[in-house]
Amino acid sequence: MSNTTHPQFPTIDPVAVPKCVRVCQNRTCKKQGAADVLAAFAALPVPGVVVTRSSCLGQCGSGPMVLVLPEMVWYSRVQPSEVPLLVEQHLIGDQRVQQMLYYRFHPQV
Repeated sequence: MSNTTHPQFPTIDPVAVPKCVRVCQNRTCKKQGAADVLAAFAALPVPGVVVTRSSCLGQCGSGPMVLVLPEMVWYSRVQPSEVPLLVEQHLIGDQRVQQMLYYRFHPQV
């Protein structure tokens, strides 16, 4: 038996990692209104939250898709009119918007 030491990796404080909202702007999502969803997020800036356009998130046909990082929370079929609720409840209030969650990654119980 050897007395080897394991490397110490730094721990990441999830509070220190800024939230990032990725809005798919690929072909299918774009046809479903993703540009307007991105514009709705841009119109409601939240301190400490970065909103960015994304290439394909791999869920074509369920868009516009929105992914919130670092929590890996997926929202599907997001409409511009729903963005204020998502901003208020999730980005500011840290509560997922249950009725908007993408069922494939967040099955309803």
